Amino acid sequence: MIFVLIQVSFGCAQRHLRRHRTALAGLKVPAVNGMMGRPPYLTARPELERDAAQLAGNDGMAGDALSDLLKTIRLTGATFFDIEAQDPWAIRSPAPSSILPRILPGADHLISYHVVTDGRCFARIIGKEAIPVEAGEVVVFTNSDPHIMSSTPDLGADPPTADVLEIAAAGQQPFPINFVKDGALSARLVCGYLACHALPFNPLLEALPPVIKAGDARGDGGWLGQFIRLAVAEVAEKRAGSETVLTKLSELMFVDVLRRYVESLPPQQAGWLAGLRDPHLSKALALMHDHPAHNWTVEALAKESALSRTVLAERFNKIVGMPPMHYLAKWRMQIASELLGAGGSNVASIAAQIGYESEAAFSRAFKKMIGVPPSAWRVGVRAAAGSESKDASETEGGPSV
Repeated sequence: MIFVLIQVSFGCAQRHLRRHRTALAGLKVPAVNGMMGRPPYLTARPELERDAAQLAGNDGMAGDALSDLLKTIRLTGATFFDIEAQDPWAIRSPAPSSILPRILPGADHLISYHVVTDGRCFARIIGKEAIPVEAGEVVVFTNSDPHIMSSTPDLGADPPTADVLEIAAAGQQPFPINFVKDGALSARLVCGYLACHALPFNPLLEALPPVIKAGDARGDGGWLGQFIRLAVAEVAEKRAGSETVLTKLSELMFVDVLRRYVESLPPQQAGWLAGLRDPHLSKALALMHDHPAHNWTVEALAKESALSRTVLAERFNKIVGMPPMHYLAKWRMQIASELLGAGGSNVASIAAQIGYESEAAFSRAFKKMIGVPPSAWRVGVRAAAGSESKDASETEGGPSV
């Protein structure tokens, strides 16, 4: 297997996501007097914002909470493997700790995926029930739990050794893994990884099940089907730039899998993704994501979301799992943590970008919520498990100054 460091832009995925208006998006609202602009990390690609606005039309989306989150957590990768197999066969995933440094140094979360392009196989988390996967389908392990891909449900395998990974790392991508001897091919897979930051706040990961299977074995005419066809072509032809093409395709594939998962959620489902599907809550979420420094109150969010203050507060807490001001406080600190890690801004500037008029007030709030001061986070210090404050809420009207 092979892993390559690739820092990718999520712009391609953002354009595709905004081209198709779905429940994952918030709606554009007029600017509010006194509202501070979006942090620079969200406006680094103005040409993409223009493209998205043109594609969306008059009712286009200024705030897309999913795209904002994916950019902020630095979804990065992926590395591809081309697996050809003949029964019986099995391959086990390597440990995330051996992969993360090769994809996104400093990242703390890994997502694994396997696209079956020919034949069929089984996917299973170690100790769990196997899931059949056929050509045209993708299986995503959202926590990269130890898992096995195999020709039958009960076959075992050992993870690849360090020397195998090192040898693979020196090869050309996608790295071929061939289990075919003399007989006919029984399965072919394109596999890869996506790395991101789970800390300090990643509501997407908290809302996902450990395994998601998507696609249509009978022939998918949607984006996922196009991804599979394009991936097969890139793997076969090995043209210049194919690694980059496959990497960007993987981002689009992951977004489409998320979209399909959201659309399949039952009406009573709770969680962040269910909040994106609700037209009123998605509006409130988009407002907080689009203008995190604004002096939001529940009443102001409710007015923009076409709900009463009481209904918004109750619905947000029931579906998203926390009060709106609690969510806003956590989202502001997620932005701050990313800006601190990027190293391009001082603490006072970061405090201002997320709505704090005082560096001292921001530092106190950051330490209370995250468990370490901003200066420590910037150099890589993370709080011990359980040391973060459970009371992350801010008073209505914005951060204290």
